[in-house]
Amino acid sequence: MYTKQLYVFEDNKPIKATIRNYNSEDFQDLIKIQRESFPLPFPEELLWNTEQLSNHVQLFQAGALCIEVDGVVCGSMTGMLVNFDPENPIHTWEEVTNSGYINNHDPNGNSLYVVDICISPSYRKLGLGKLLMQSMYDVVIHHQLDRLVGGGRLPGYHKHASSLTIEEYVKRVFTGEVYDPVITFLIRCGRTPVAVAPNYLEDEESCHYGLLMEWKNPFHLI
Repeated sequence: MYTKQLYVFEDNKPIKATIRNYNSEDFQDLIKIQRESFPLPFPEELLWNTEQLSNHVQLFQAGALCIEVDGVVCGSMTGMLVNFDPENPIHTWEEVTNSGYINNHDPNGNSLYVVDICISPSYRKLGLGKLLMQSMYDVVIHHQLDRLVGGGRLPGYHKHASSLTIEEYVKRVFTGEVYDPVITFLIRCGRTPVAVAPNYLEDEESCHYGLLMEWKNPFHLI
């Protein structure tokens, strides 16, 4: 079981926070947070349900993390194990996560795959997403995996799609010419690009693209 206690800051005031494995008692809170985090036009059918969350806990609880601030659950991150081939990286979120049910979780997988991360909007100024990501890096190291990998949404792309290809948009995000709420966040968390994945997720804001990004285990030679 994973437990990390630390402080976050709001207006220079330290507040106790805990990152831990989530369980069935947290499910309704996690469903509520997802609805707050991914409003329309994000497809409602992609939001968590109790069956999916139950699978996360039963199949790989080490990859089922949530964060509490002052005793309130306000974010979560979920991962599963996969055999990732960097020479053939392209896939869809639905394929690799079994539509979020993770029934294809591979206990012998070489990589930790990010199924989801979300933070309640009212807590987003506290840096909780980065703390959850760093905790997933702990899981990678503890399980002696090669990497953490996952697809990031590109919710800013629809504003530029008429003038930039997806590759041009990604390049400009990495040069700092364009800010993307998700990809810029992932860069700040230490993730590096692998490949652009078309039709990665049903997501109008991203024009259905995802950017596959990884964090390599610094204790492994890959």
